Amino acid sequence: MATPNAYLEQRSPYWLLAPNSELFAEWVEQRLEDLDRLKQTIAAPLVVVAEPDPVRFLASFLAACVAGCPVCLGNPTWGAGEWQQGLNVLRPDRIWGVQLPDVLAAQPVSLEPGWILIPTGGSSGQLRFAVHTWETLMASVGGFQQHFAQETIHSCCVLPLYHVSGLMQFLRSFTSGGTLAVASWRAIEAGDLPPLDPSAFFLSLVPTQLQRLLRSPHSTHWLRQFQTVLLGGAPAWAGLLDQARAAQIRLAPTYGMTETASQVATLLPEEFLQGHNHCGRVLPQAAIAIDAPPGEIGLIQIQGRSLALGYLSTGSCLEDGKPLVEFGSQDGVRSFLTDDLGFLDIKGCLHVVGRSSQKIITGGENVFPVEVESALRATGLVLDVCVVGTLTQRGGKP
Repeated sequence: MATPNAYLEQRSPYWLLAPNSELFAEWVEQRLEDLDRLKQTIAAPLVVVAEPDPVRFLASFLAACVAGCPVCLGNPTWGAGEWQQGLNVLRPDRIWGVQLPDVLAAQPVSLEPGWILIPTGGSSGQLRFAVHTWETLMASVGGFQQHFAQETIHSCCVLPLYHVSGLMQFLRSFTSGGTLAVASWRAIEAGDLPPLDPSAFFLSLVPTQLQRLLRSPHSTHWLRQFQTVLLGGAPAWAGLLDQARAAQIRLAPTYGMTETASQVATLLPEEFLQGHNHCGRVLPQAAIAIDAPPGEIGLIQIQGRSLALGYLSTGSCLEDGKPLVEFGSQDGVRSFLTDDLGFLDIKGCLHVVGRSSQKIITGGENVFPVEVESALRATGLVLDVCVVGTLTQRGGKP
């Protein structure tokens, strides 16, 4: 497996399509010089990258990887509360992109060289960090290439780079010799489409983005030209999938999360256009098991080489010198039991039905909000919908 520095040396200066892309190499060198100075007093300084400029963000992230420093992806738009949550755990040695001088005076924690911390809100909404490495992220890249039978990956990225969905688009293109086009979602939504040939590119969207683009014939035509439009981040409702299929969009619904370095199951576009709405087959770097008899709905359990090592722990554990809460293992392989419910069909394709924590029990029946929301959206009478369970009073008893 090539190192981050080896990939950097191999890349031409024209692989990145974005404003300020000509400054990428220069910004990498500037960050490396900063880290060299910092490493004179700290063996493995922890860096938080929260640059609002996408090119500077990528240059800073890559410099930290080349230097072997633990690095955390930060959201430039975090509010005070989110920064406080994160910094209570992180205690970084350097923050790039925002000015938080009071934090830099805090006692830093010693993390392993090469750790890559990716924030995730989780189902609880509390900020926490999945601990990845270059190896886990490269396992995800390799599985993606095998699944789509594509050696070189060209990506058009409209998702935040501080999310795993955006970061992995960069890594797929950067390490495979492909082109990365970083585009503004606001500009695309307004009809200002980037100057590229979509037929060679992968585009990643979340369902609400796809919904908005399908409202315009101009952007729908643009979507139709892409090699593949990956869809993830949230459940897609049946009506949206039907609309995309009618427009002949080469859609690829996916299943994955921050903990798995993006998708671990993906439906191929050809299968989507044939009428399938599930999440497709499991990617080569992963394995999925269901906590239920074959064909029945149960909790989804994931194993694989792209699975994170665990979560960065809370401050109390950090003070004990144990910063990593590791995921469990089965037969020596890391394993992660999700909160998602689903089943595998006889062809090994994954069907996701909802989250266990969101299941509503009413009249002895299990109701999943996503199914009700999908039915309401299909009427065309609502712009958006959210279904929640409530306690009702019956005979004076809740």
